[in-house]
Amino acid sequence: MQGKVIVITGATSGLGKIAATRLARMGARLVLVARDRARAEQTLGALRETGPGVGHSAFFADMSAIAEVKRIGAEIAAAEPRIHVLINNAGSIFGTRNVTVDGLERTFATNHMGYFVLTHALLGRLQAAAPARVVSTASGAHFGHRLDFDDLQMTRGYRARTAYGRSKLCNILFTRELARRLAGTGVTANCLHPGFVTTSLGQRDNWLFGAMMRTAMLFAGRPEPGATTIVYLASDPAVAGVSGEYFFDCRPARPSHEARDDDAGRRLWAESARIANLSDPSP
Repeated sequence: MQGKVIVITGATSGLGKIAATRLARMGARLVLVARDRARAEQTLGALRETGPGVGHSAFFADMSAIAEVKRIGAEIAAAEPRIHVLINNAGSIFGTRNVTVDGLERTFATNHMGYFVLTHALLGRLQAAAPARVVSTASGAHFGHRLDFDDLQMTRGYRARTAYGRSKLCNILFTRELARRLAGTGVTANCLHPGFVTTSLGQRDNWLFGAMMRTAMLFAGRPEPGATTIVYLASDPAVAGVSGEYFFDCRPARPSHEARDDDAGRRLWAESARIANLSDPSP
């Protein structure tokens, strides 16, 4: 990974921070997308100790706000002529339904639209660096869920687990459709289930839901194996030509039937482009 440029979201804690540290140790230059400046500066300090002299950097945005993701996408594209890997990793879960400045349900906005809009903004830089890769953190939580295209924003009967599961289903459908569109460009797209591992997911929500998530994390595994799969998909030559797949423990896995519905993937892409006001979202 010497000389490679990696853009990563959600790298100031948990899986993303571990993956970023390992990739920096391998010689990559990390470009962080973060919301919290203090945590980003702390992470940058650690990366500079791990991989000194390569110019790690950070850009700041709320990944649930479309305009902010477009802004930092344009800023990163202006600063980086070539991007070798984009790691879409930022995500959250919310105990109660709330909406973003765009009027979107926040789980859908953060976990799916953030991936979609940032990837679109950086596609040109990924293609300029080809061979390049897009790696997205999905989850086995997608099993048992299907998208309701008549109510993607869950205005009826909101449940945190359902919202999260559907957003992770979106990650897989997005990856498969992105891979189809990128065929022949030298840019691959894959996603992964990191396993049920210890993270800060949902712990900064309201006190009751946060306490429930902290309790659940007592039974979770160590985050290192999940980070290992991120690093594997970002760097290993064994998957250089693999695209459109869902991985667990560094091996291809079979997602749910709903996650393999390519008609739903195309419909989700079109709806996401409409929501983000992207007139030509194709590569």
